[in-house]
This record gives sequence, structure tokens and C-alpha cells, in this order.
Amino acid sequence: MPNNKIWGVDSAVAVTEELFQCVKSNFGYPKYWGRYLAEVADVSDGLTKEEITLIRNKGIKVMPLYNIHASAVGYEQGRVMARNAVFHVRKLGIPENVVIFASIEKSLEVDEAFIRAWVETILPTGYRSGFYVDPVAGEFSSAYCEAIKNNADIAVQSILWSAEPEQGVTKENRAPRYKPASPRCRSNVWAWQYGRNAPQCPINTNLADRKLVNYLY
Repeated sequence: MPNNKIWGVDSAVAVTEELFQCVKSNFGYPKYWGRYLAEVADVSDGLTKEEITLIRNKGIKVMPLYNIHASAVGYEQGRVMARNAVFHVRKLGIPENVVIFASIEKSLEVDEAFIRAWVETILPTGYRSGFYVDPVAGEFSSAYCEAIKNNADIAVQSILWSAEPEQGVTKENRAPRYKPASPRCRSNVWAWQYGRNAPQCPINTNLADRKLVNYLY
């Protein structure tokens, strides 16, 4: 693996000592762990302060992810959700300059106004804006490129976490070459979820550009 790329995982379930040991023994030692900020029934456990302590005591960085499970349409909705996300990270004691990823699944309706609102609302708070997305299927890529036409700073201020292509879960030392899919416009694709739904532990496997570590907790 090139030394400028680092390996990590994400999970919808809470990180416990048991889950950490499962990942460590089956896959490797993650440098970061993506976790959802809020609990959504039948989707995700919400991140807690106790869980953050457990993760960070292992020398692992926390990668905050905000669940957007309704449509991501309109400036006002983007602004409200961004404020909610910032409220969650502050409540958890996560400091400024950390990126907050909006989870926008490929089945979700999304428009350029929502994307602009997410970035423009988070920027003044001191946090960084990010998007976990499928740049190939769904509406995100076209909406993102349209948002950049309306505010060129979005290409600089936001970090993308790509869910494509899916190449299958691997151990850390067998991770693929870093080739995430990206929108057809300027973007900072600094993370790639290349493997999903590991059979041994309920996690997904990721590669990230080393630059991203500066914006994780």
C-alpha cells in the first residue's frame, strides 16, 4: 500500500472491545473508524462519548458521519441538517476542524441547493464539510457539479468519501490500489469505501488519503 494512503473501517453498529478485536484479528489495525452521529432505527447506532473514548484510546481516529435518510433537497433542508450535525458533534465534544460527512445514499433524492447549504452552513462553524456518496449511480454527482457552478469554493471546502467502485472487503495488507470513483468536476475524493459488509465482523473497509487524517478526531 502506498505510504500516503491509510486503511480504516466504518460501521453502523457501535464500536465495542469485541468488535475492535474482531477487526484486528481478521483484517488489521484501523487508523480511523467511521461512525454515525445519530441513532436511526434499524439503520445505525448513534455515536456516544464512551465509544469515542474507547476508539481514541486505541490510537484510532473518529470519522463522523451524519445520517440523511430522508431526501436531500432544498437549501433550507440542507441548512437545518447541517445545523443538526454540528449540534451532534459539539455535544460529543468533537473539536472544530473535523470533517462531518453527510451520508447521501445513491437511492436518495439530492439537489445542488442542499449541497450548497450543507457546505455554506458548516463552514462558519469551524468544522469541515464532507459527503459520503456514490459518484456513479444516483443524483449526487450531477447535483455536486451544479453546486460548484453556483459556488466554486465548494470544490475546495468539501471532502468526498466515495462508495465506488466496490471491490470487496480485504485485510489491510491486501487493500487495492487507491482508485475511487469521483464526480466529473473538481473534487477532493480523500476517502474510498472499497469493501462492504464483511462476513466476519459488521464493518466496511476503506482507504483514505493521508491528508484526511488532519480532519478526523
